Amino acid sequence: MSTEYHSATGNEIALFEMAYRRRIPVMLTGPTGCGKTRFVEHMGRLLDRPVVTISCHDDLTSSDLVGRFLVTGGDVVWHDGPLTRAVKDGAICYLDEVVEARHDSLAILHSLTDHRRTLYLDRADEVVPAPGPFMLVCSYNPAYRSSLKELKPSFRQRFMTLAMDYLDADREAAVVVAETGIEPPVARQLVGCARVIREADEVFHFEPPSTRVLVTTGHLIAAGADIRDAAEACILAPLSSNGAINEGLREIAAAALATAETAFAQSVPEGGPRP
Repeated sequence: MSTEYHSATGNEIALFEMAYRRRIPVMLTGPTGCGKTRFVEHMGRLLDRPVVTISCHDDLTSSDLVGRFLVTGGDVVWHDGPLTRAVKDGAICYLDEVVEARHDSLAILHSLTDHRRTLYLDRADEVVPAPGPFMLVCSYNPAYRSSLKELKPSFRQRFMTLAMDYLDADREAAVVVAETGIEPPVARQLVGCARVIREADEVFHFEPPSTRVLVTTGHLIAAGADIRDAAEACILAPLSSNGAINEGLREIAAAALATAETAFAQSVPEGGPRP
């Protein structure tokens, strides 16, 4: 998948650049696979800053973030963690799905997200002021988190929040085309299918198909797979392990694909070329 392509959903690029210049931490929210990580990578290229990505999870400790003493060659030596390296290098430090991290692990970020902009390494007896180019960015999906995984309001308020969402249908199809090289009408079929299923999410309560999933589907089609086989393998099968739900989704997806096919056929003059 190309990392060069990004299609803005609003004024997020300008706001991110303003936050960078004013040294304001940024929180990205939005559904899984809508492009939050790709957006951070894109901004790293625009701002000419390296991006250090940290995937958050239940077992992530503060030592995993800042570093620890390790035995090296018979000596006990301090090794910086990814957060410490990002601060020292003036990089963009991106904590992906920060809501998955333990609250005690996130406390280490407090001094970086207020006027101090400083990382305190108590165990190493070191104080690391963040240089001007350093930026802290976090992301999470607010719609599908457990009540046990709620971020504290006091933590959220340390960040400027940019709410992201899926692109509109035309631009989402354009992303799929740019990423996979499939024909635009096929990409529009996939997007139409996904949008119908996303609406059904309110009834079935599952993680809806993301733009990332559509790109994966497009790659399979580009490799020679039939569109319905690719949609089954990449869009439908991963959604739920419940057979009844999956059967209902197949009916929804089949109807969406058929509708898209009919609309496309009607838009092409008889005997005319199919793009």
